[in-house]
Amino acid sequence: MRIAIIGGGPAGLMAAEVLSARGLGVDIYDRKPSVGRKFLMAGRGGLNLTHSEDMDAFVARYGAKAPVLAPLVHAFSPQALRQWCEGLGEKTFVGSSGRVFPESFKASPLLRAWLARLEKQGVIFHLNHDWQGWDGDALVFGTVDGTVRVVADAALLALGGASWPRLGSDGSWVHILYDAGVVITPLQPANCGFGVAWSDVSKNKFAGQPLKSIVASTDGVSVAGEMVVSAQGLEGGAIYALSQYLRDGSRVLTIDLKPDLDLAAVTARLSKSRGGDSLTNHLRKTLGLPPVAIGLLMERPDRAQMGTYAPETLAGLIKYYQITVSGPLSMDRAISTAGGIAFDALDANAMLRVKPGVFAAGEMLDWEAPTGGYLLQASFATGVYAARGIMAWLKIDV
Repeated sequence: MRIAIIGGGPAGLMAAEVLSARGLGVDIYDRKPSVGRKFLMAGRGGLNLTHSEDMDAFVARYGAKAPVLAPLVHAFSPQALRQWCEGLGEKTFVGSSGRVFPESFKASPLLRAWLARLEKQGVIFHLNHDWQGWDGDALVFGTVDGTVRVVADAALLALGGASWPRLGSDGSWVHILYDAGVVITPLQPANCGFGVAWSDVSKNKFAGQPLKSIVASTDGVSVAGEMVVSAQGLEGGAIYALSQYLRDGSRVLTIDLKPDLDLAAVTARLSKSRGGDSLTNHLRKTLGLPPVAIGLLMERPDRAQMGTYAPETLAGLIKYYQITVSGPLSMDRAISTAGGIAFDALDANAMLRVKPGVFAAGEMLDWEAPTGGYLLQASFATGVYAARGIMAWLKIDV
């Protein structure tokens, strides 16, 4: 039997490993000249494979989709992922934040070892094959040599979402599946920045500068970390973690610019005599606020009056600085996407209800997660789950 896997990202490669390890013939088709491109991109700053927190907290990170993803993540757990990684010769370690990384801190050694093992297990790679849908039971691919039709015993779709389209996953599969009758939740950017109508001063002076050690909140959810001011708005870890709430709910972001001090302590420091100092120097000397944080305060329409405010009023602005963001920045700037194939469109084996023998895994399913290892973990886990579903459908002992 031969299984066609479309998409050479983490979900597709993991499914290929599970299937080929059982002696099944596996062909991987990818539209790019190489596989694992987004996986390599994820490793540019250190490959965050998964997270070490307890499982209840871990699966809660998947929000509304936690009940669906929990059994999959339990079946291929963070510990199992670490053991798999170490089986490829890449030991892992837990960072100070609880995130898990390979000791090399890189994706390329792990990917090289992984691809070598897949090839040893007989997996065949067909690169520069752009999936264009079906012709009857045949999968249709566009290649430089013309159209190629492939008939397989089963197929797995693992084409990713629509973020970083230059790496291969641009969401072009949506219309193919929609036309086939598959229920699709519209794709939206996730783990993304949001637009802010900055003044020219902030655009020119602070673009690219980080707001470190802040706490950002919206809709009752708070995240400690940092953000980066960009010419278009705000980006960085803290706002990425809140992107689901800012995208689907409130557009008001509250930032505590001095979270290490409570309101009373900030008020007390601001009560010190300013002498001849400007407000900017007073904020810098008494609170150690960096220029970018002071720049945010100066974005307020009442900036000309702030120098006359009582210390407790000014302290409130610093502890509860509010800014209205517009919509998310463009999809191709997002780390990941939300939306995709609705889980109700799949049966218990991860097979499309309207397309017997066709399965789906990875980011093209309708789930999202914050950064921190949760994205990769679920991609791997859904790949394992779909592979086992294929074997169950083919009546191969799992």
